[in-house]
Amino acid sequence: MQKNFLTGILLLFFTAAFTQDVELKFDSAKPVSKNPAILFSGMRVINQYTTEMMRHGMLEFRVVHNFGDVAGTYGGGRRFFGLDNSTDVQIGFTYGISDKVNIIASRAKGWGGLTQLWHAGFRWKIAEQYENDPSHPIAVSIYGNTVISTMEKTTLNGFENSFESFGDRMSYVAQLTAGRKFGKVSFQLSPTFVRRNLVQTGDDKNMFAIGGALRIPVKQNFHILIDYIQPFRSQASKDYFKANGIKFYAPLGISAEIETAGHIFHLNFTNSEATLENQLIPFTVKSWGRGEFRWGFNLSRLFAIKRK
Repeated sequence: MQKNFLTGILLLFFTAAFTQDVELKFDSAKPVSKNPAILFSGMRVINQYTTEMMRHGMLEFRVVHNFGDVAGTYGGGRRFFGLDNSTDVQIGFTYGISDKVNIIASRAKGWGGLTQLWHAGFRWKIAEQYENDPSHPIAVSIYGNTVISTMEKTTLNGFENSFESFGDRMSYVAQLTAGRKFGKVSFQLSPTFVRRNLVQTGDDKNMFAIGGALRIPVKQNFHILIDYIQPFRSQASKDYFKANGIKFYAPLGISAEIETAGHIFHLNFTNSEATLENQLIPFTVKSWGRGEFRWGFNLSRLFAIKRK
């Protein structure tokens, strides 16, 4: 089912892109614009980055918070539908070195067997979509990060914190994001590679994934966001964890986006417990079908550090 869903997303994206290119080429009445198309309001959907960048001299302060399960075994009314607990919290900054290059630094609580995470990343926009200009049909950006855990090591073997060297504390993400705006609706795809230097027994150190995101306008300054990531785990790893009672799921999020002066607020619902791609892509074990999704929010505040 997940593969059919992903195939449908790919066909929708490329079919719509081709159709709109043809329309633009044969509609000579439309003037060519050199204004960049704004695909998303901010740099983050729910669980993945967008193609948007922080402009030169601008600083973003961001808080990401995921609560506990709404329903299921660990949710329900006695735990206030997840609001009594938090699975992960991330606080960080993004600065625009230029309109095309950003640097990121954040601290995350972390989830599962690996906590106390320090995150450093960069983003580079290599292509821009322009309004009514078929020669620039898509926006493309690159994202990379390094995450380091400072938690105490365990003397036991086979765990994520069974550190034997400093390199065992590190993980990495490399991601290419391509997006396009179709009228007022925006869509993007994000091929992603995750590398973790140390994993628990039976897990994959290297993993590929592909993400998709959709932004649908409801009214001015209010949008619906859909965020989906399909990991590609080895069958041997799936079988190992299944034998130990663990099943993996694709991270899926739905969000209400509200824009105000200087702020972007996302009210999220997602089955992912972690906030960093290094953890949520390889290890999402909660199911929407069992009510194991959670409330969460992204809050972004912008500051002008350097003015042109």
